[in-house]
Amino acid sequence: MKKPAHDALRTYRDKRDFDRTPEPAGESSEHKSPETIFVVQMHAARSLHWDFRLEIAGTLKSWAVPKGPSGNPADKRLAVATEDHPLEYADFEGSIPEGEYGAGTVLLWDRGTFRNDGPRHGQDVSLEEAFERGHLLVWLEGQKLRGGFALINSKLGGNPKNWLLIKSSKDQEMDPEEDVVNARPESVLSGKTIEELKDTD
Repeated sequence: MKKPAHDALRTYRDKRDFDRTPEPAGESSEHKSPETIFVVQMHAARSLHWDFRLEIAGTLKSWAVPKGPSGNPADKRLAVATEDHPLEYADFEGSIPEGEYGAGTVLLWDRGTFRNDGPRHGQDVSLEEAFERGHLLVWLEGQKLRGGFALINSKLGGNPKNWLLIKSSKDQEMDPEEDVVNARPESVLSGKTIEELKDTD
């Protein structure tokens, strides 16, 4: 049974003091566009990583990707599941103050729309079902990430939070030779790099 968005965001809210952090509290789960959104945020916290987020069931399902996404199907990138984030987080770029959860600088690295790239084994599977089964197939239409991607709950090392983010080999929407996170480090919102964002804080 699908949880209401406000219940799904309880962990997100419990970790944050919204009198201190500029992050959205997630008061609304409404998204009026018929298209589902995805976002990737570069996050310079205790360690640099990229937060990969997909709109599923009224929230942004989220994974921390230590090495960032790759357009090369040979790269199996670790993606560690984190708490659901509100849809409003898709527009967030800025600094989280010291002492707050995730303190550091957040850069809006990519965003766009996506679709369910199923079915699996000839059967239609919803995004919610695919997420629960631990095997998501999506088609991204972003400014940097494009084409098919798989998110697979590998449970690497026995940890159920460990997934793998893998570019599909069935399309040529991205150059597999390009190290996209280093070749295109700028924000799709401000055009700034993470260093430039830090300097403006």
